[in-house]
Parts: sequence; C-alpha cells; structure tokens
Amino acid sequence: MNIDRTIAEIEYLERIYEVPDTRPLSLSDLAAANRRHDDMLAHSPWFRIWQRYGVCCRGEPECGIG
Repeated sequence: MNIDRTIAEIEYLERIYEVPDTRPLSLSDLAAANRRHDDMLAHSPWFRIWQRYGVCCRGEPECGIG
C-alpha cells in the first residue's frame, strides 16, 4: 500500500468536497430544510406562537398552521 498515494487521494477528495454545490434546490430539498428548521425550533414558545399566528411564507401543510 502506497501511503503517499493514499494521502494524495484523500487530499483530492477533501478539495472536491470544499467546492460549494451550485445546483438549485429542489422542492424536496426545501421541504427537508424547512422540516429541520421547524424541528430545531419546536421547543421555542416564540416559534410556536409564530407558527400558530404569524405570517408564513410557506404553504399551509409545511407551515403547520391550521
């Protein structure tokens, strides 16, 4: 096993993953991000008030209003 080659391959992969992904987000990407955001803030009473009475820029099913 060539250690120098293995290290070079790992460094190459690290450089590849440092490049930002410029693809546009799909609807499922946005829905997943919204779910993660909502789950992260679910314990906050302010977020629950906003979710219940606030103006939501998402559709009703994703927003939790209703």
